Amino acid sequence: MKKRYLVTSALPYANGPLHIGHLTGAYLPADIYVSYLRLMGKDVVYVCGSDEHGAAITIRARKEGVTPREIVDKYHALIRDSFEKIGIAFDIYHRTSAPLHHQTSQDFFRKLLENGQFDEKESEQYFDEEAQQFLADRYIIGTCPVCANPDAYGDQCEKCGSTLSPTQLINPRSTLSGSAPVLKPTTHWYLKLNEHENWLREWINTGKADGVQLHDPAAWKNHVVGQCNSWLEQGLQPRAMTRDLDWGVDVPPELPGAKGKKLYVWLDAPIGYISATKQWALDNHTDWEPYWKSEDTALVHFIGKDNIVFHCLIFPAILKAHGEFVLPVNVPANQFMNLEGDKISTSRNWAVWVHEYLEELPGREDELRYNMIKNMPEQRDSEFTWKGFQETTNTELVGNLAGFLHRVQVLVHKNYTGVVPAFDINREFKSGWDAEKWATFDTEVHQVHLKLEEMGREIERFNFREALRILMEISSAGNALLQFNEPWKLVNDDPELVKVVLNLGLQYAAVLSVAMQPFLPFASARLRSMLNLAPLAEDRALLDIHNELAEGNPIVRPNHALNTAEHLFTRIPDELIEAQIQKLQATAAAGPAIANAQAPAPEKTAMPLKEMIQYDDFAKLDIRTGTILEAAKVEKADKLLCLTVDLGFEKRTIVSGIAQHFSPEAIIGKQVLVLANLAPRKMRGIESEGMILMAEDAEGKLGFVSPESGWPAGSSVS
Repeated sequence: MKKRYLVTSALPYANGPLHIGHLTGAYLPADIYVSYLRLMGKDVVYVCGSDEHGAAITIRARKEGVTPREIVDKYHALIRDSFEKIGIAFDIYHRTSAPLHHQTSQDFFRKLLENGQFDEKESEQYFDEEAQQFLADRYIIGTCPVCANPDAYGDQCEKCGSTLSPTQLINPRSTLSGSAPVLKPTTHWYLKLNEHENWLREWINTGKADGVQLHDPAAWKNHVVGQCNSWLEQGLQPRAMTRDLDWGVDVPPELPGAKGKKLYVWLDAPIGYISATKQWALDNHTDWEPYWKSEDTALVHFIGKDNIVFHCLIFPAILKAHGEFVLPVNVPANQFMNLEGDKISTSRNWAVWVHEYLEELPGREDELRYNMIKNMPEQRDSEFTWKGFQETTNTELVGNLAGFLHRVQVLVHKNYTGVVPAFDINREFKSGWDAEKWATFDTEVHQVHLKLEEMGREIERFNFREALRILMEISSAGNALLQFNEPWKLVNDDPELVKVVLNLGLQYAAVLSVAMQPFLPFASARLRSMLNLAPLAEDRALLDIHNELAEGNPIVRPNHALNTAEHLFTRIPDELIEAQIQKLQATAAAGPAIANAQAPAPEKTAMPLKEMIQYDDFAKLDIRTGTILEAAKVEKADKLLCLTVDLGFEKRTIVSGIAQHFSPEAIIGKQVLVLANLAPRKMRGIESEGMILMAEDAEGKLGFVSPESGWPAGSSVS
């Protein structure tokens, strides 16, 4: 176990506002992780800040006819305020335009140069003759050589995710003038990335560097390791760490040939984590170096999958080349979140903007957080829909969590004047309530403790969706406690039993008021106020809960007085959802009012490939042929059909999200392929015992994957 933690979230570009894809990619997961560590009494610093350099900033400035400084000042403030209002609790939110950052970046460059990590060499780079300017990677667009996207950038294709160099583009054109650029010689400093290839390969795959175990490779996500190995297999090449630009961090001016040269944004941006930590240390009168230079520090980077290569290969190479800094113990990159069946696109204004959500749905910050976490794209892309947002909020937050918490408090106010009832667990109850009929108080408290421990383990493994599910199981157990015992009926016949039930219900509520803080900080604060408990200081509150539960002690003591009970969440009406759907469609149709790039939306072709798997992974799948015997729509679920499928040796009930593509009567008798060894899962109260294999095109249209006509049901597919 490390002594301290330094946690970072990817620096957002200060050239536009935040959308929900940003939020669920690098910021909410980090915020949950950091909040949990604080509640467990860990020494943790969480840093972030605006990335205010690079071509994206200058492109936006040119489009709006203003200076880059005006752009970054505007969006830095908007992004910072959005984070604060949605409850992302950085220790510092810095900015890369700060003098301290420029100094730190230049000192880093000098150290790398001193260590012989650069080659200064001449190369040909694209030059816009009309604009009389060398073009940074993002100033060049062209056809992607991998997926044929006609609007790929010079450093990356945002359609297929391939990392590119400008000279790989087919038919390149300048974003400044639209003309075809020409190649012209220029001199830059190149990082000898190729010399780091061997140790990076060992470090990524075994966790070792220089014979020292630095991280557990089994704890890294498969798609992170897979993308790194894909790059390593191609062979790392020297990479230019400077650019010909007029906005950014100057190459140290004392160096010959430095005039007009700026540091490459992917050199200066991650150094922003270090300069932010320095500023935090200055503000708090402490030392920043242990958080970056001590082997007792766990460095964790939270990013989106488009930043994997930079944080797992290039930045670690830079840190090791410097010689004094620790390497990350994990880079838990998330995949992408889609929106209403399509990719989020800032250029097409197909997005839910966080600052607009906060303005239009005030007081519902945690509803958005909950839905983002529940649908977090931890291992694969996920999707946000407004209807799903409404259903999840009304069913899970209002019906489950808020329902339980309100009921138990109202019953205590009604029957015990709002005071936690005392009881004697050893006495006999009229209802015969004992260990055989229902668990004892101590056993129930122990079960809650086990759930808390399970939730914590999942957070430590970066499985935040699963951790949230476990949190909600505590609430569900509270609801079951009330439903099973019906204290509102027993209060006259067996008042002593009611005291036990309601006391236990309040213990659940007090535990939830702490455990929900990493996920739902605003609701946590409101609940603690209702329970008349002190605001969380986040220094070790969850650790204290663990200790109390381990000793069998109650969290709220008998005779503790509650405050007024209120509804923690309220239902979301249909008209609010319809308004948001109409707004999304209208703004997208109107054009890119909040575009970050001037390129048109790429034409849709094939969907990008997922990460590589091994044969053993595929061999675990048991795919069988089957025939659909019955099909019916699932009540109150627009997307779901309930199917009865004949597998030859048995019939299965399978719930499939294909209702918007096929009518039930049209698929009776259809021969299909079924993933037969998928663990059963309840969907809308129906246990689904498998999955129908479907094909999906780039437009989102579904089609059945069927065996040849007449093939026997139950045949194995290999």
